[in-house]
Amino acid sequence: MINLAVVVCASKRIKAMLFLLMISYTLCGQVNREKLEAQKRLIENEINYTNQLLNTTSSNKANTLHELILINNKINQRELLISNYTGEIKTLDRIISENNDKILEFESELKIAKAEYAKLLNFIYLNKNSTDRIMYILASSNFNQAYQRIRYLQYYSDYRKSQALQIKQMKDSVTIFNNEMNIQKQERLVLIQNQQKEMQVLQQEKQEQGLKVNNLTKQEKQLQAKIRQQKNEADRLNRAINDIISDEIKSAAATAEKSGSEKRSDIIALTPAELELSNTFSENKGKLPWPSERGIISSTFGEHDHPVLKNIKIKNNGIDILTNSGENARSVFDGKIISVRSITNTNKAIIVRHGEYFTVYSNLIEVFVKPGDEVKTRQNLGLVYTNQAEAKTELHFEIWKGKVLLNPQQWVIK
Repeated sequence: MINLAVVVCASKRIKAMLFLLMISYTLCGQVNREKLEAQKRLIENEINYTNQLLNTTSSNKANTLHELILINNKINQRELLISNYTGEIKTLDRIISENNDKILEFESELKIAKAEYAKLLNFIYLNKNSTDRIMYILASSNFNQAYQRIRYLQYYSDYRKSQALQIKQMKDSVTIFNNEMNIQKQERLVLIQNQQKEMQVLQQEKQEQGLKVNNLTKQEKQLQAKIRQQKNEADRLNRAINDIISDEIKSAAATAEKSGSEKRSDIIALTPAELELSNTFSENKGKLPWPSERGIISSTFGEHDHPVLKNIKIKNNGIDILTNSGENARSVFDGKIISVRSITNTNKAIIVRHGEYFTVYSNLIEVFVKPGDEVKTRQNLGLVYTNQAEAKTELHFEIWKGKVLLNPQQWVIK
C-alpha cells in the first residue's frame, strides 16, 4: 500500500524549500545588490561631476595641477566603480550557484512527489471497483477500523485532485526559477561587459594621467613656488584661527567669571544653550552637510605626498573642495559668526562657533555675513573664489575643537 505520510511529508518539504528559496533570494541577494546599485549611482554621479569640472578646466590650454587632481579623482572613482561591478558579479555568481543547488534539490523532491503520486493513482485504479471498496471495508476486524478505512478512501479521492494541482504548481515554480536564472545570467554578462568597458576607459585615463605628470614635472620650479605660496597662506590662516579661538576662550572665561552662570567644558566656558549646541554638534559627527552644495575633495586632511613632486609632503589642516564657479560656502551647523578675515587680497575666511567647536571656511571672494550674526545649517556664508587663470573654484574647510584640529571627512556626511 502507498505510504500517504511520505506523500504529505514530501509536499510539505517542497513548499518549505520554495519558501526558503524565495526568502534567501529576496532578503540576501536583493538587499546586497540594491546596496551595490546605490553605491554605483553615487560613484557614477561623482565621475560625471568630475568630468563637468574637467570640461571647464580643459578650456585652459596650460597643464595645471588642478587638472591632474581632477584626473586622479576620476581614476580613483573609476577604480571604485570597477570594484563595484566586481562585487555585483560575485553577488550574482553566489545567487546563481545557490539557486542552482536549490533547484536541483527542488526537482529531486518533485520527482519523489511524482513517484508517490503515481503510486496513489495506481492504488486508486486498483480499488476503483465499488465492490472492491466494499470488500476492503467489510474486511475490517472491527467497526473502528472500518470507519478509518472509509475515511482513508475518501481522503485519497480528494487528495488526488489537490496533489495533481500542487505538482503542476511546483513544475511551474521550477520553470519560473529557471527563467529567473537565465535573466540573472544575462545580467551577469552585461555587468562583465560594462566592467570591461570601464577598465578600458581607466587605462586611457591612466595614460592621460601619465602625460600630465610628465608635463607638470617639467614645471618643478613653478610648482615649488606655488607650494611656498600656499604654505604661507595656510600659516597666516592658522595663526589667525589660533588667535581668534584664544580670544574667544578668554572672553568666555571672563564672562563666566562675572556672571557665574556658565557651565564649563574642558575647553571653553559655555552657557547652557552653548553647551547644548556643542553636544548636538558632537552627536552629528558623520552627519554634517557638506560646506558647499556640490563638490569633490581635492586635498584630504593631514600630511600626504605631493601628486607630482617626489619627496615633497603637503600638510592640510582641513580639506579642499573643488566645486563649480559661482558656488557658495554654507554653514554645516547652527552657530555664531565670530570672525570674517582677509587672508590675502582675494581670499577671505569666515569662522563660525558651535559651542566648543569651530568651523572655518576660506578662499572666499565675497562674504554675506558679519561677526555676531547667528547662522543656520546650510545657510550661505560667502562666494567661493574662482581662479580664472586655472578655471579653478576651490573651498578650504576646517573643523576645530578648541585649539585641536579635527579631520573634516570624519564629520561630514559620506
